[in-house]
Amino acid sequence: MSQTQRILELNGRKITLIGTAHVSAESVTEVENTIRELKPDCVAIELDEKRAESIRNKDKYRELDIIKILKRGEGFLLLANLVLASFQRRMGQGIGVKPGDEMLAGMNVAQELDIPTVMADRSIQVTLKRAWAKNSLWGKCKLLAALFSSAFSKEQMSAEEIEDIKEKNEMDSMMGELSDFLPTVKEVLIDERNFYLARNIWNADGNNIVAVLGAGHLDGVVENLEKLAAGTISDDVSEINEVPKKTVVGKISGWIIPAAIVGLIIAGFIYGGTQLGTKMIKSWILWNGCCAAFLTLLAAGHPITILVAFLSAPITSLCPFIGCGFVTAIVQAFVCKPKVKDMETLQDDVTFKGFYTNRILRVLLVFILSSFGSSVATFISGGNIIGSLVENFQHAE
Repeated sequence: MSQTQRILELNGRKITLIGTAHVSAESVTEVENTIRELKPDCVAIELDEKRAESIRNKDKYRELDIIKILKRGEGFLLLANLVLASFQRRMGQGIGVKPGDEMLAGMNVAQELDIPTVMADRSIQVTLKRAWAKNSLWGKCKLLAALFSSAFSKEQMSAEEIEDIKEKNEMDSMMGELSDFLPTVKEVLIDERNFYLARNIWNADGNNIVAVLGAGHLDGVVENLEKLAAGTISDDVSEINEVPKKTVVGKISGWIIPAAIVGLIIAGFIYGGTQLGTKMIKSWILWNGCCAAFLTLLAAGHPITILVAFLSAPITSLCPFIGCGFVTAIVQAFVCKPKVKDMETLQDDVTFKGFYTNRILRVLLVFILSSFGSSVATFISGGNIIGSLVENFQHAE
């Protein structure tokens, strides 16, 4: 038995877990050989249905509609998907293996042998939305920093280094680092999915199951399978299969800053007259507009997009329902419409240069940077408004 496999005998059932590295040539061979040798009743794959289809359909990005994605509020999710996929692609470039080749091999061999397959993983959309929703503002900033660091990294690994990733001690070290840096993300990406995968593997039909999953999930899935077999945990995944809803406090908090800003400006007119009130409004407009416009310029936004960033930021900052990034990204997508070529080279273009040359990626860059500029400006201009009001009271005394 390979050191990256776990064989469990639970309640009369045999479950073989194959731990893989997602860009490993040896993993592809191991998956194919194990399924052919064991001829299981069912093969469970660490994919959801949409990711499985995207691996089978190499031309999926030709059908991408960036405007529809932005309207659904999935701009960040698309960016995160692209960055993670691109990072894995670069890891495997030197050895000629694409991310998910071992999963595709498992599906293909199972189909060839007429063995049922189960897509055992949680939807990537749910996973990323939960990771985002459960993070604090600081956690969101660190998550974005980690994503952009991965996007601009030129790191590549040899075949030997990739195989070393599957070693238990190396994997434990990586999980420990993720837990320290982004504990909430580790909980969502690893811990919750360990249980979700184990539950779907356990509920697969048959008494002889082969499961193909990343090596980082092995120990966690084994632990959860043993608990499921013993009946010490429920197999209910409903709680971790939906995006956390905002609490009443969370919903109200979205209005607190806008209400406070409006209240302060009104107070400025009342206690400082037209001059102070007008000064506050100008401060709000200029800080929000200039910061959003400047960062849109850094994203190489179209001149019309830059103007829209300046005009929309002061308004959207006071409205929790729509963000500056959404407005600027929609405008950028309309004035610089992505071409078929942009869709075809999308994953390969996730580099510093590619964010500026690929029109889809530039839309996403405009979305992220203009949103960030507007958010930062809200706090800066808010501080200026408070300072102006305090200064007025001091002079009045």
